[in-house]
Amino acid sequence: MTLEFNKQTTDELEALCKRYPKREAALLPALRLLEREFGSVSEEGMKLVARLIGVSPATVYGVVTFYTHYRRPTDGKFMLQVCATVPCALKGGVSLYKHLSGRLGITNGQTTPDGVVTLKKVECLANCDNAPCMQVNDWYYDRLTLPVVDGMIESMRAGTWKPVRMGYNIPKHKYEPVLLKHVLEKDSETIAHYLGRGGYKAAEKALTTLKPADVIDIVKKSGLRGRGGAGFPTGTKWSFVPQASPKPRYLVLNDDESEPGTFKDKMLTERDPHAIIEGAMIAAYAIGSHDIYWYLRGEFPLGAKIAQQAVDEAYARGFLGPNPCGTGYRLDITVHRGAGAYICGEETGLLSSLEGQRGNPKIKPPFPAVEGYFRCPTIVNNVATIASVPLIIANGPEWFRKWGTEKSPGTMIFSVSGHVERPGLFEAPLGIPLRELVFDLAGGVKGGRKLKAVVPGGISSGVLTPEEIDVKMDFDSLAAIKSMLGSAGVTVLDETVCMVDTLWNTLRFFHHESCGQCTPCREGTGWLEKILRRIENGHGRPEDLQLLLDICDGMVGRTICVLADAAAMPTRSIVTKFKAEFEAHIEKKRCPMKGAAAPQPATAGAH
Repeated sequence: MTLEFNKQTTDELEALCKRYPKREAALLPALRLLEREFGSVSEEGMKLVARLIGVSPATVYGVVTFYTHYRRPTDGKFMLQVCATVPCALKGGVSLYKHLSGRLGITNGQTTPDGVVTLKKVECLANCDNAPCMQVNDWYYDRLTLPVVDGMIESMRAGTWKPVRMGYNIPKHKYEPVLLKHVLEKDSETIAHYLGRGGYKAAEKALTTLKPADVIDIVKKSGLRGRGGAGFPTGTKWSFVPQASPKPRYLVLNDDESEPGTFKDKMLTERDPHAIIEGAMIAAYAIGSHDIYWYLRGEFPLGAKIAQQAVDEAYARGFLGPNPCGTGYRLDITVHRGAGAYICGEETGLLSSLEGQRGNPKIKPPFPAVEGYFRCPTIVNNVATIASVPLIIANGPEWFRKWGTEKSPGTMIFSVSGHVERPGLFEAPLGIPLRELVFDLAGGVKGGRKLKAVVPGGISSGVLTPEEIDVKMDFDSLAAIKSMLGSAGVTVLDETVCMVDTLWNTLRFFHHESCGQCTPCREGTGWLEKILRRIENGHGRPEDLQLLLDICDGMVGRTICVLADAAAMPTRSIVTKFKAEFEAHIEKKRCPMKGAAAPQPATAGAH
């Protein structure tokens, strides 16, 4: 059977291709069109897309099998994706998966004989504060219980299931919000609401009264550092773009929020997209770019829809297009949805994906600012970083420095999940003590239990013990104690948690998400996971603890990107700080943490 797109889809694909420097860059969105028209991505569909895009079928197959989010012909009408990473596992995500597996009579990746339901155990869905979480097709469901999911299955089989949009947890506390000031207001995602609170005034100021160098200087003086994980000074990064290069320049917005324990960007995208658009306009003007690509992770279908609506509104009001703010400085934004791969959060892996390839990171140098998207000067910024820019331009760098520390100015949106009374998003000054964040803002450990450990910056950061939580939550203070602020994803673990199981879960994640390019990462993450599985299942050996550390030594600093380092940092910290717990597992040949809310690993999938 030879497949063909209908005329509407064909026209849509051609319009999409014109938005990219090269036709093959439209491969991922072309596969989304295939999915929409035919319900899945089949081999015949891959051949169709290959022909229309102008690449080989083998290239398309290689891309499809790298990502996890495209629907295949064997998938059921309802795709149930149960999150199994640490934050959800702490709240019963594994029990939820096991219950569904038993009720449906299928295991990971299988479909019920009636073709109604496919079950998957997946990586973080960026909904950690509402754990346990499940995605049904394009819709999120959270704080799930077994009776609730039973009712959902019944309604799916009866044909009465209807999607429901879930809310957000932004508890009130003593610090006044800056970025989060308006996000819970009705219609905050619309341009009418944004204009009503002074939106796009900063972009108009920048484009009409400031030179690009002036904009960069203001952002430099503000001290704004990247909110995506690395914490690199934003203005300095912008200044790296070579002014004499004859090549086009690109701005890429990194909205691929995949770090377990982090969920700020998803909320900003869905509730305040125009702040991101305005920041992108200013940043693009500052670096001399006319083309902006907004890359969202595949698990954010609602965010992608809202982002596109906001972009369309901005075009309709003249803020985007050939003449923004009457300046004649063309600005175009293309919303580009990924397809499920943690590695695409790394900026060069993201650029590979944006070029229509597998999301393999690239060797640096050259750095993207010099040679990035299709080997042209490119700046990649996290969306929370970009959303801060209009406020800095409107109010000045001194205003931004009212909060935070000298080296880490401003506020940070902390994602707090796990065993706390009030999980959610907390915007507070950088430098706030971790103890205050956990025990004051988030209400302390749930149920009055004792604190066992805190992950301060997403699961790739070094774990902290109760004795270490007086540390200030800023980039430099955490680095000084061999951890990191990262994306500020704070996960709290109480005394019931098995740290061996927690590390096993963490390493299963990194093994699954390794792109496989570099041997130390591909093999190292696999070895680490296997050893942790052995220890947790009662087959550990005394020499395994040193072996874990030795493997980490062979991974750090030896790969193209830092995913190997990200796996090594929590391994080193947990094995070192909770050594007695590992020794007890090995000595007793079992997990001694009876009744622990122990995370379990998902079956490895793509990559």
